[in-house]
Amino acid sequence: MSQNQNHAFKEELQKTEEKRKKAKAKEIWEDFLARKEARRAVESGWLLNLNFLSGNQYCDVAPYGGLAQEDKNFYWQSRRVFNHIAPTVDARMSKLASLTPTLVVKAFSDEDGDVQAAALATGVLKYAQDRIGFSSIVSRATLWAEACGSVFYKVLWNEKGGRQVGVDEENRPVYEGEVNVSVAPAFEVYPDRLDAECFEEIQSLIHAQVVPVSYIFERFGVAIEGRTIEELGNAAYSEPSAGKQPQRFGLSTTPKKDSEILIERYTRPSGDDREGRLEIVAGGVLLYEGPLPYLNEERGERGLPFVKQDCMRLPGAFFGVSIVDRLIPLQRAYNAVRNRKHEFLNRLSVGVLTVEDGSVDSDALAEEGLAPGKVIVYRQGGKAPELMEAGGIPAELEREEEWLEKEFSLVSGVSDLFQSSVPTGVTSATGLQLLLSQDHARIVATQTNIERAMEEVGRHILRLYKQFAGSARLMTMTGENKKTQVYYFNAEELLSSDIRFIAETPSSTPEQREILLKLFEAGLLSDDDGKVSKENKARILQAFGYGNMENAKDISALHAVKADEENLELKARAVDVDEYDDHEVHVLTHTRYLLSDDFKRLGNADAKKRIVEHLRKHRELVAIS
Repeated sequence: MSQNQNHAFKEELQKTEEKRKKAKAKEIWEDFLARKEARRAVESGWLLNLNFLSGNQYCDVAPYGGLAQEDKNFYWQSRRVFNHIAPTVDARMSKLASLTPTLVVKAFSDEDGDVQAAALATGVLKYAQDRIGFSSIVSRATLWAEACGSVFYKVLWNEKGGRQVGVDEENRPVYEGEVNVSVAPAFEVYPDRLDAECFEEIQSLIHAQVVPVSYIFERFGVAIEGRTIEELGNAAYSEPSAGKQPQRFGLSTTPKKDSEILIERYTRPSGDDREGRLEIVAGGVLLYEGPLPYLNEERGERGLPFVKQDCMRLPGAFFGVSIVDRLIPLQRAYNAVRNRKHEFLNRLSVGVLTVEDGSVDSDALAEEGLAPGKVIVYRQGGKAPELMEAGGIPAELEREEEWLEKEFSLVSGVSDLFQSSVPTGVTSATGLQLLLSQDHARIVATQTNIERAMEEVGRHILRLYKQFAGSARLMTMTGENKKTQVYYFNAEELLSSDIRFIAETPSSTPEQREILLKLFEAGLLSDDDGKVSKENKARILQAFGYGNMENAKDISALHAVKADEENLELKARAVDVDEYDDHEVHVLTHTRYLLSDDFKRLGNADAKKRIVEHLRKHRELVAIS
């Protein structure tokens, strides 16, 4: 093949590849529009929820999608809003925040290897969550879930995160990398199935968001002509061919200039493609295509970097249902009742005049009303104007208002005890305790969904560290007595598939503490000698929120750490026994290590002799003392 033929062949291949990429970008854009159209009704419901939450409560879902403003039936009708949804959501958020757990990794067995792996995983999780501000991320995600029913965590690996570890060949900084967890509202997420009840049932998912074209150029090196796009909650609503933006009420939408919709389509691995696919499109240009980047599935397989959190599950639906959905009918009825009462009070205070036709200047009377000291002149021989008897406020309105206020508490799961004060008629401690237990039980479904989502995010974090952290990752943590500990760990030590998560609340609930005190008074937490063990002391203090107090008073934990360090040194050389050692603690720690599977797998006879000799010296000092 000549040089000209070879050049022509390469140009033909390049044109073919460009056509393929353009067709792929068009196919992904059309897939995005189809998914957007399929969930139009669901999205309109989210907009309605946000409007009611923000206080614009005289709108409804239009037949064509979107929202339409409701008009008054009469010009004099009162249209005030008495927003009970916002304080109800605030109360739920406050209670859920107090019950938000912390993730602790528990070992499957008492073997030192499992215990150390669990301790390392717990430390890595705490280290990562502190650096990314995970508590504020969970709080923001929970608010979106309360408003729209579902929210998503996007767990990625940021190559430019963490500490700088050097520079590359072009003298650009190189970083160690860091986990990044962001909140993706339901507006941004488009699954391939709306009837999938579980996240695992969907095969592909599109994440669409509005970004500046400068961000696209910085990340992908592709220059795209930007346009002005209206967005809501970081979700795109305009289309390239759309000439008019849909109208939205009650929520401010700021058009973004020089922006574009960035579409990321994630596809799970299948029989034909075992690594899955990630395809990114913006402005009709295919920016990236390749396998899924993260090994975040159970058996080290590639999966979607998203975790779904629901407010409450809905059978046969991918997106959950929010508490605002259930409160909207009550809010409409409550607004109607309160406004009718105000109209009735206006009639009582201002009055309704009846006048004989032609006896007075009715236009002036209607315009000026009945001002104090006003002189009304009426036709001689005519009937004097008189106020129409309005009666009192109907008792039905009062009863309906009271019942609706109770129904707000019933539907939302937040009782009057939590929102205001102790209900009248409840005076005993047992009755208050029962109300507290019931109040907690009514919100436990949402709390369970938050715990499940946090556990899954924790698994994603550990799997990303295992994939990218390397063999010598530096980690800084706060240890006992607030002492900073700095050490290196190996990513291979993170056995993310062989650990289990325990969601622990920051402090126990009042009823749990009351039960704990009763158990302590009954002597059920004491041993045969009537003494409370150090382990039970630590648990009791932890339940009351004073876990660090036991660590600060007791130095046995420091002796145990010293004995563990000696076990590692004894593998290579002999170690002397110090006079200030707590010999009983050292005897237990060294004996436990000799009986562990890790030491049996080591198979080092010399190390065994050194440890046994070291252990004998401790026993001799115990006998002497």
